[in-house]
Amino acid sequence: MESDYVIIGGGVVGLSVAWGLLRRGRSVTVIDGDDGSFRASRGNFGLVWVQSKGMKQPQYARWSQTSAAMWADFAAELGDNTGHTVPLEQKGGYDLHFSEETLHATIDTYETLKTQLDGNYPYDVLGHNALRKEEPHIGPKVVGAILHHQDGHANPLKLLMALATDVRKMGGQVLTGQTVVDVAKPDTFRVTCKDGLTLCADKVVLSAGLGAMQLGPRMGFKAPIRPQRGQVLITEKLPKLINRPSLIARQVDEGGIQIGATNEEVGMDDRVTQPAVSALAGEAIAAYPALARAQLVRSWGALRVLSPDGLPIYQESADMPGAYLVTCHSGITLAAAHARLLPDWLERADIAPNLEVFSENRFDFS
Repeated sequence: MESDYVIIGGGVVGLSVAWGLLRRGRSVTVIDGDDGSFRASRGNFGLVWVQSKGMKQPQYARWSQTSAAMWADFAAELGDNTGHTVPLEQKGGYDLHFSEETLHATIDTYETLKTQLDGNYPYDVLGHNALRKEEPHIGPKVVGAILHHQDGHANPLKLLMALATDVRKMGGQVLTGQTVVDVAKPDTFRVTCKDGLTLCADKVVLSAGLGAMQLGPRMGFKAPIRPQRGQVLITEKLPKLINRPSLIARQVDEGGIQIGATNEEVGMDDRVTQPAVSALAGEAIAAYPALARAQLVRSWGALRVLSPDGLPIYQESADMPGAYLVTCHSGITLAAAHARLLPDWLERADIAPNLEVFSENRFDFS
């Protein structure tokens, strides 16, 4: 089987890139893992988030802003093409604070970033009373919040379904239950799977999340990524309780409240633990006391894909020109940019976004 591109990894990142390439008339084969694979796309918090991104690298803030601004049109196009609506709300999001000290310290950092972004960082600071007018169910322990107007949230599973459907509809091949064991380039690329299936392509994109830890070095990448566990809780469907999302809780389009998430350095362990669940529930109740009466219906743990500085990595291999590493932990936020702009980086250097700041060269491997 031959195609212009083989994309290793069928999560939101890989499918977004595949979607963009297919729109440009390229032939694409996506190789997706089996049900036992670690899948950030199926366990994430669903935020389309700008706030706090790029505090030490303004270009990451700009990249996130660019993607967030494209999200509504991107979701609408997917819905029109497939009939699968991708629910999206972008009327701002909160950074909730339980102390004046942390609130004012965060404002200071935001003001610095706002200056670096030439003023393009729209946020308001809400004291408790102002916040309560926006969120009547907020608890008395919340002293205030930062409302960032570029933030929002989406349904990540419906995004994943719409992407997979449209990729197939446009003629892309999505091969599931496959594990890549080797990538070679005698002339064109030869991608070999565990069951012996071999695919040929002019270019290869490695977007396999944590799978890049093993496969990346074989393709000439350093792939300095690690897992970080995030645990999440879901309540029963409830009447409207939360108007805007925060990093503590959001009310999904189907009515349930999603609570999360932890940040745990525990290696390749995605189990749910009682101490973490209790801590998440306690913080959520402190923010929204009405949640104390809600029934929990499920919980899960999933593994984020993190680089040493938390930023994405976009890198062409020096050992295998035409092989690219695309990895990030903000696959939902960046989905629109990956679909609409990243194919230009793969195809058209003359019009491509400048992503050099996200290359592996920023890391010290000595």
